[in-house]
Amino acid sequence: MLLRKTKNIALFIDGPNMIRKEFSFGLEDIVKKAKKYGRIVIGKVFLNQFAPEKLIEAVANHGLEPIITLGEKNATDVDVALAVHAMEAVHDPKIDIIVIATRDADFTPLLQKIKEHGKLAVLIAAKEALGTSLKKSADKVELLK
Repeated sequence: MLLRKTKNIALFIDGPNMIRKEFSFGLEDIVKKAKKYGRIVIGKVFLNQFAPEKLIEAVANHGLEPIITLGEKNATDVDVALAVHAMEAVHDPKIDIIVIATRDADFTPLLQKIKEHGKLAVLIAAKEALGTSLKKSADKVELLK
């Protein structure tokens, strides 16, 4: 078995919860925090169908894949799509670390499953409105101010 010196990362960003005008950080700040742990080999930003074209373009310009979820009239939830992609990464032997960028406590069970499967679970979150359960479910927490 060949051991890699640089760890491979799968980064999943909860767009509606993390890419917001009221925050003073952006995609580049999230990517920079994730890269502290290794090399991003999977990078996806989950957005709803109401995401502006400029945002989708900015995601692609950062080398990340925009994943657009479709829903009913006012549906803005990207949680299920993010969780499905993250669980695929859990079972990918090339991935060592899974980074979830969110402040949504609904991802607490996902972070716990990542750890159960022997992957390092890293949470990148906005300092504002970060719940204790979400924070405690990750191996490492990176806060954005």
